[in-house]
Amino acid sequence: MDIQTLLWLLLAAVTALAISFLHYFHKGKKWGSRTYLLAFLRFLGVFGVLVLLVNPKIKDIGYTLIKPNLALLVDNSTSVGRDSLAIKAFLDKIQQDGHIVDRFQVGTYAFGSETRRSTQLDFKDRATNIQQSLATLKEVFSKEKTAVVLLTDGNQTQGSDYLFTDLPSNFTVYPMAVGDTTSYEDVMVGPITTNTYAFLNNKFPLETFVVYKGAKQVTQRVRIIVNGETVSSDRITFSENQNLQTIKTTLDATNIGLKNIRVTIDPLASERNTANNSRETTVEVIDEKTNIGLITSFLHPDIGALKKAVESNEQREVFILPPTTGSNDLDEMDILILYQPRSDFRPIMEYINKKGTNVFLITGTQTDYNFVNAMQQDFKVEPGYPQQELLGTVNNGFARFDISELNMEGFPPLASTVGPITFTAQQEPLLGASIRGTEMTWPLMTLFGRNGSKRAVLFGENIWKWRMQSFRNTGDFSNFDAFLGKLMRFLSLGSTRDRLSITYNKRYQGSSAAVIKATFFDEAYVFDPNAQLTIAVTDVATNTTRSQPMVLRNGFFEADLSALPAGDYAFSIEEGNEGITQTGDFAIADFDMEKQFVSTDHKKLQQLAAQHAGALFFMDAPTELIEGLKSNDTLLPTRKGQENVVSLLDYKWVLGLIALAFALEWFIRKYHGLT
Repeated sequence: MDIQTLLWLLLAAVTALAISFLHYFHKGKKWGSRTYLLAFLRFLGVFGVLVLLVNPKIKDIGYTLIKPNLALLVDNSTSVGRDSLAIKAFLDKIQQDGHIVDRFQVGTYAFGSETRRSTQLDFKDRATNIQQSLATLKEVFSKEKTAVVLLTDGNQTQGSDYLFTDLPSNFTVYPMAVGDTTSYEDVMVGPITTNTYAFLNNKFPLETFVVYKGAKQVTQRVRIIVNGETVSSDRITFSENQNLQTIKTTLDATNIGLKNIRVTIDPLASERNTANNSRETTVEVIDEKTNIGLITSFLHPDIGALKKAVESNEQREVFILPPTTGSNDLDEMDILILYQPRSDFRPIMEYINKKGTNVFLITGTQTDYNFVNAMQQDFKVEPGYPQQELLGTVNNGFARFDISELNMEGFPPLASTVGPITFTAQQEPLLGASIRGTEMTWPLMTLFGRNGSKRAVLFGENIWKWRMQSFRNTGDFSNFDAFLGKLMRFLSLGSTRDRLSITYNKRYQGSSAAVIKATFFDEAYVFDPNAQLTIAVTDVATNTTRSQPMVLRNGFFEADLSALPAGDYAFSIEEGNEGITQTGDFAIADFDMEKQFVSTDHKKLQQLAAQHAGALFFMDAPTELIEGLKSNDTLLPTRKGQENVVSLLDYKWVLGLIALAFALEWFIRKYHGLT
């Protein structure tokens, strides 16, 4: 209680005493016991009222002990499985140490491709993402003092380099190297880069690299095998200084079908890990190509962006054509992209209406909407509006094709002079539109189906900015190009009455990536979430079949086939109510990225420890790490005080005392006839 409050209380007492004195003793003739009692009651009542007005308070300081966090971050991948008993023994030892438990808030986290808080370790994850696990802990403990014990072999197979993880200064990292830190001679084949598709009687490129780890000079044979037949064989010399060789070649697409390509390097005499001596991929040879005519009457950056994005799949070729193109040339096109049509597009629009060609229409600030309204019957645009910016939002209910991987984060708005739109044909919006945060009643992009033909419309220009933003987001154009590729594939698939469509890869690198997606539409071509889709997968080698229902996701059905072993498979998807089916085939490569490394990367773990004020420890000396945690003076619990200002008075009791004092005074005075 501060001195000011004490002075106020003293003044209240003096005031109450003065009032009592003036009332009962000033000019009084008799001072009996009754007078003293009444004066005391008057004093209590007045003093109680004045104390309520002063409301004295005191400061109460409460202390809590804040322990630093100790995050036991454990690599749960297959590459450290051979040391599982040692890892579990260390975790038990550190969690049962009384000094550690008293000093730290201990938590165990397991990670593979993702991070989770768990004490159940099975060491079956098929990927290692150390960077993601450290970033997850950063989000959880961003403002708390934290020590991270990282139990891993240091070999990351997924994500960004963990040495570049930006951890706050309150983090201390103690890597514990798991596995064999001895360096062994090893040769390995890197990822294979090639096309997804190749065209019959053409050549397609193949590129990869081979790496040697060792101090000798060795010469090894590298082979390229297509469908079991060796098509290329070279002997390559390595040394300690020249330890990487790039392989570039072109292969012939001589017949239609799926080509299994394997690149192998002969193992060294003393090599311990031969699982990384080969890599596989597939190329599908096709005998058709989608020709796309991009009709425009002026130059614009969108033209180049559209051509680059569509032709990222070599199965498609874009021809930039003027509006004066004749019908003979238009007959060679499978899809027409109309970029900002004006009155000079009349022959093109008449051709489309006559032939029923599938069309992707893009409008913008140079579009003649009166002409567009007159030449088609799907929608009508109210013209005459000024230029404005339309921001796109993904319609998660869209179901014509799979857009679950479309990421429009940070995509800039498109420019347009479009006004309110009235639709006369059944449409399915793909992207919603908003202007300055206000949602419009009409979409930015939508799709139609009419009389067996398909049409897509985008009401905005500067789509090239979307492609650039896609590169900023991910480091490549794949997000935007894949979206536009799916749109072109949808427009090129002929009839809109294909009610069951499937999306899958011909080859999966390991079973963990094996996922097949499907969409099913009712007779009005509206996505049917109540469809009963079942997939039957047949192992080609054993002719055994397994069936499972497909799970409904956000606008599509999905089958997770991660439990399948490596091999070749055929599958069929059937809708149970109507019996509609689709079939396909795929292969799962016998590939485990975790098997590509044989030694622990302790040097990189040492760098990580040095960056974050920690130290590197090894699995054969777990006590050293525990003692290091105990001796680190920067990781001590801290006592945190919190000051609370509380009132000294219990108002109920004080009010009761005041009422009692005044009531007794009044009763006594009345009883004795005093005024």
